Amino acid sequence: MIRFTYRSIKLLVFNKYVLIGLILSTVFIAGIFANNKVFAPDLHRLYMESMMVNDQPPVVLIHGVLGSKLREKNTKQDLWPGSARRLFLHDYSDIAFDIDPDTLIPMSNNIEAYAISESAVGKDFYGKIVRTLGDSAGYKLAKIGEKIDPKHKNYYVFHYDWRQDNVISAGQLADFIDQIQLDYGDPDLKVDIVAHSMGGLITRYYIRYGKQDVIGDNDFDKKITMYGGDHVRRVILLGTPNLGSVKTLNLFINGVDIGFNQIGTETLATMPSLYQLFPHPLNNWIVDGKGEPLDRDLFDVDIWRRFQWSIFDPKVRQRILAKFESKDEGDKYLATLDRYFEKQLERARRFVWSLTIPLPENHPKLTIFGGGCTLTSARIVVEEVDGESLIRMYPKEITQAVAGVDYDALLLEPGDGSVTKASLLGRNILDPSIKRHEYIFLPVKQSFFLCVSHNSLTGNLNFQDNLLNTLLSRDDTE
Repeated sequence: MIRFTYRSIKLLVFNKYVLIGLILSTVFIAGIFANNKVFAPDLHRLYMESMMVNDQPPVVLIHGVLGSKLREKNTKQDLWPGSARRLFLHDYSDIAFDIDPDTLIPMSNNIEAYAISESAVGKDFYGKIVRTLGDSAGYKLAKIGEKIDPKHKNYYVFHYDWRQDNVISAGQLADFIDQIQLDYGDPDLKVDIVAHSMGGLITRYYIRYGKQDVIGDNDFDKKITMYGGDHVRRVILLGTPNLGSVKTLNLFINGVDIGFNQIGTETLATMPSLYQLFPHPLNNWIVDGKGEPLDRDLFDVDIWRRFQWSIFDPKVRQRILAKFESKDEGDKYLATLDRYFEKQLERARRFVWSLTIPLPENHPKLTIFGGGCTLTSARIVVEEVDGESLIRMYPKEITQAVAGVDYDALLLEPGDGSVTKASLLGRNILDPSIKRHEYIFLPVKQSFFLCVSHNSLTGNLNFQDNLLNTLLSRDDTE
């Protein structure tokens, strides 16, 4: 005979309800997955009515760093990204700029950007967003200099050489949009811009200064013309490092691992655009082991020499010298590269400042999309070990931990893996209760954050849905 005590009856009842709860939870979770599978947004159906609406401004899509294909002009040989074999095995030293030793101007080496990188070795970059504009929103791909079909909404792809100075790219963007106005026969035409990553910085420079190179000196605040601001309606920035990227700095210092090889820092150092992605001076980008900010000027070449970063690393210098037949030739090149490096640092300093000074009230308001769920490099720590200052880029590298210091929180912040959320929002401190620094001007209209990495943003379905909703909105008050 089985006897049930009060305690055993309570356990049976409890276990019964636990079992029922587990069953209901399983059914609920299964329902979520089933619903997600069945009711995943069908952008074509969602925006079917908009397919027939043609009185929309043309859209200009602008890629980010690494986002265009590069080739040799004469042979048409693909250099970036090139074949799968090249991606896995090459060091890409052949896409480095040559440097004029007298003017310190980078020379193109007969290399040109000729198309946007839609995908490579199965990884989508811009293919999905291009297809979404066409298949779901009814935009038709147009090319500058060609006749416009007024029965269609049109989009353009602005591809540029992502290695070159962003000021040059902004001037090319200005010419590009000027030509669109000519093709439409409307000098007052305004375009919508969708810009990813570094493309957003080019866009912002174009809005402020148009075709001018204002960073030859420090008087850029007197040269704001709003040339581009008069030519755009809506500006959508996606994963743009508005206050720079510590992750980019880390890669610039150490080189970029790709496949079974690496793009050496000596190759990256020839590309002016990359300097212009460094953290803004108002960021606390470098701290000591206690987490206290250090007064170090990232755009001062002496800092790079002191820490032996990039081309000032003795191993890198030896690697460079090994490429020359004579030591004399190698020494001359290193001397040129050193002066070039210092020049690009100073131009980058002025470039990042030129994008944060205040603007007139008629500046187009920015819609910002980004990732906010991935811990992203936000600072570098300097540790003192045996009287030597050593750089730590990641928490696992800390060897002289100070009690009470959370190095994960110190070195990493929410972001998309490349750009922190604070940088996306143009804030030197993420805490929204602290007012943005008075010398950081970023006119944000609205912002959206997704759990997606930097290079996957353009292909994200939720982003594409919100993008189309923003572009096709009938609100013309901005």
